[in-house]
Amino acid sequence: MKTGKRNIDIFSLSFLDCICCGFGAIILLFVLSKFAEPVVIEELTKDLTARVLQLEEALTFMQGEARILNRDLTARVEQLSEEKERLARLQGDLSAMQGQYSASKTNARVQNIIQGKLARARQELTDEMRRLLGRAPPPKADNSVGGIPVDSEYIIFIIDTSGSMQRYAWGMVMQKIRETLQVYPNVKGIQVMNDMGSYLFSQYQGRWIPDSPARRRAIVSSLSAWRAFSNSSPVEGITTAINTFYAADKKISLYVFGDEFSGSRIQPVVDAIDRINRADRDGGRRVRIHAVGFPVIMGKTDQPGNTGQRFATLMRILCQRNGGTFVGLNSTLP
Repeated sequence: MKTGKRNIDIFSLSFLDCICCGFGAIILLFVLSKFAEPVVIEELTKDLTARVLQLEEALTFMQGEARILNRDLTARVEQLSEEKERLARLQGDLSAMQGQYSASKTNARVQNIIQGKLARARQELTDEMRRLLGRAPPPKADNSVGGIPVDSEYIIFIIDTSGSMQRYAWGMVMQKIRETLQVYPNVKGIQVMNDMGSYLFSQYQGRWIPDSPARRRAIVSSLSAWRAFSNSSPVEGITTAINTFYAADKKISLYVFGDEFSGSRIQPVVDAIDRINRADRDGGRRVRIHAVGFPVIMGKTDQPGNTGQRFATLMRILCQRNGGTFVGLNSTLP
């Protein structure tokens, strides 16, 4: 039996099919990868472009804000320079005013001491001295101290206890109380009430406080803590004082301390005071009315008709019609 070798064809059809499928798969993968790459790149480009636009907008906004802040800073620097110059001028004016105030304050103290001594000397005159002095008309200066008559035997203080007076002028109020008491070294009675008619000492309501150095000190000391309600109008205090304390045999002076009149009309007040503080046949009134005006409200506004100006107008009229004197202060500093 004859046997022969079998020829094997390496490049058969099946082998070629496998090779072609492999190459086809590689080409397909290559084509797919190349097709997807532009899409990915385009999406990345869009995202980066949007981000760049956002950053550019933010940069533009920040540059605008920086320009605004630079302008504000420049304006503030200029304003600060102007304020510094203004402050320097005001400090110079303040120094000059302090020098003038110190000189005037010293002169006022000396004058008050002299006036107080003159008042004490006049009240201590003997009957013989009075008789001798009565032969000639006494000079006008002998009947007043600083332009204020001091011939009364009883004095009543009517003080505005409103918040403006308490905050800005109370130290000066206490000083003027002490100075007024100094020019009345000996009186028969004292009373202190506020502009509403409320009494400083409730135990002396409706009656006189006997005069003594200890009671004078107690009056000034109690004023520092007095917080009575006030409507910033002296009318109630004046009418209460006249109706309560007037007596035909007593010489009484009212001292009204205040900074404003909250009422709307002045003439009705003047008429009301005229009715209760009637004039006698010689033209004299039942009580004298003096007033001291504190420039608290006057210093806060220059508008006409404010409550500080109305107080000054009202009290000038009342003092003139009721034998007294109005004193307007130019400072609230004691």
